[in-house]
Amino acid sequence: MKYGLVALYTALGALAIPAAADTDAAAALREGDMKKLTFHDEPKPAGTSEIETFEGEAASLADYEGKWALVNFWATWCAPCREEMPMLSDLQAELGGDDFEVVTIATGRNPKPAIQSFFDEIGVDNLPMLRDPKSGLGREMAVLGLPITVILNPEGQEVARLQGDADWSSDSATAVIETLIGADEGNGGEG
Repeated sequence: MKYGLVALYTALGALAIPAAADTDAAAALREGDMKKLTFHDEPKPAGTSEIETFEGEAASLADYEGKWALVNFWATWCAPCREEMPMLSDLQAELGGDDFEVVTIATGRNPKPAIQSFFDEIGVDNLPMLRDPKSGLGREMAVLGLPITVILNPEGQEVARLQGDADWSSDSATAVIETLIGADEGNGGEG
């Protein structure tokens, strides 16, 4: 029995190492704006506070478990957010699907008409217009300043964070995300 537990522990430990190695591989690909993307030594719990869809229905980050998610906290009044959002849209168009999704959350007081105008003016129609009207999730996840982008693994844990805007349509951003998506292939994901 004792040896069986040791073998199980060793096997589980071996499975955890490739995932860490793959985040290291993704981190090594950071160039330009992506150098601001900080990978955590260990995955951190993501927030559990409820958010809402544009239509007012309940939603949460748990809705994205099972895939990699790039979660962007933004606001209609945020000039860097306006510049960054089309690049997030490009990233979603290029890599979004069963294994990866860009998730946008307007945090704080962002009236629905302002959110709709923001997306219409910059020509974005492929990203969710999620709302965190009382900033509950933003506070829980220590969103200080905007924009803030976090990357969640398929288990729903935060593995990286970027403060400020970035060029998410860059070759470096694409390489980082493709490496993370590929990391899941060897660990039982659909990849």
